[in-house]
Amino acid sequence: MGVAGPFPDYAARPPVPVLDRDEADRALARLGAEHEAIETSLLALQDHAGRRLLEGAELSGVTRERWISTEQAITLLWGYFDAYTGALSRAREVRARRRHPNRDDLVALTDLLRGQSVTVAHAAARPDPSIAGPARLSERFTLEELVARMNELYARSLDMVVASDSVWSALPARIDLLAAELHRTRSLAHSVGVRPGEHPAGDELEAITQELATLRVQVVSDPLAFWLSGPGSAAPGGGRPDTARYDRAARALEDVRREIEAVLAVRQDAEQRLVQLRDVLSRADRTLAEARTARGEVLAKIAATEVPAVSGPPTALQERLVAASEYRRRAQWHRLSPLLETLEREAEEELLRARESLTAVTAPLAVRAELRGRLDAYKAKVARHGLAEDPLLIERYDAARRMLWSAPCDLRVAGQAVLRYQEAAAELLSQGGTPGSEDRR
Repeated sequence: MGVAGPFPDYAARPPVPVLDRDEADRALARLGAEHEAIETSLLALQDHAGRRLLEGAELSGVTRERWISTEQAITLLWGYFDAYTGALSRAREVRARRRHPNRDDLVALTDLLRGQSVTVAHAAARPDPSIAGPARLSERFTLEELVARMNELYARSLDMVVASDSVWSALPARIDLLAAELHRTRSLAHSVGVRPGEHPAGDELEAITQELATLRVQVVSDPLAFWLSGPGSAAPGGGRPDTARYDRAARALEDVRREIEAVLAVRQDAEQRLVQLRDVLSRADRTLAEARTARGEVLAKIAATEVPAVSGPPTALQERLVAASEYRRRAQWHRLSPLLETLEREAEEELLRARESLTAVTAPLAVRAELRGRLDAYKAKVARHGLAEDPLLIERYDAARRMLWSAPCDLRVAGQAVLRYQEAAAELLSQGGTPGSEDRR
């Protein structure tokens, strides 16, 4: 899309002081670093998840308009980058002619590096004037001007991509979670006779359902309509998703849920407490199952350590819970009330015991993770002091790493290996290293 043009005529603009050899070399090095940074940024933009989503989405509204403009900007960016690459290559060719460039070489380098040496010819499908300024068949730039133009286009393109991706990352998932909560609330409402047309809360639930469905469709097709730019922020993606409609729906659902709970408190207090009891016992059961699975993993991965046994599910509590349900069915409230109080206390104790069991079982894995972190931290520390290639440190690091990353892992032996590596590192640092501020602390 763009190519490096011939040297421009100096009569058309003020003369540029001719660079000497050192100035030219410094300019080439700086421009080479900028070239690499620009290429990295463009490739990152090309691979950005938000850009891929925008490419495949059916967009509408302001997002569709901005994406059409952004696609043109990204195409133009690559054209500018190609022109920049060509001009930099020509400058490097001129500099490579001689180890000590003569006057003509320096004049040519000055013109390429400081003059308007880059001509960008626009394609037949010319970009939006808001992207590249007034429509022209071609444009001439200095390399610095071209970098500034690319930075501007990149910032605008990235801002649009990041903003869209931020909205898509935040709102649809939250809407789905709220919709799931809405579904549970509707089921609960139906169980106590709260239905549309029969109860105001049922009508409100229907309205929230329609609002969430509409909101999700709009968020997916036009995310920028739900983006609030940050005041005074020039950074790409400076702002936040607009959650006003979502928040209103969430508050409305919470109000309905409280109203339904009030109905339940009058008509089904006992049932509600039984449901909560089942939930607590279910969580305790799942936690114990997780602890049993973790115990098998610890026994397979950690050697020479005592792993506590994990008890089975709380069957006795489950049986008493069945008895409580039977009391409710028979309306035996005088028996149900004290039993529920006892069950609620013992169920919480069971859940706490299950969590403590899971913590105790997974403790060896936590110790191994701490040893791995300490080993890598010391390796990074000795590397900062230039001691990473010390043979003793390499030998002791490899030994400790083999122990920590092998299965089963003997934590006692591995801990001693890590300690030996630390001691060797500390000794070398005290003898030959220059302690930094971190060591002084």
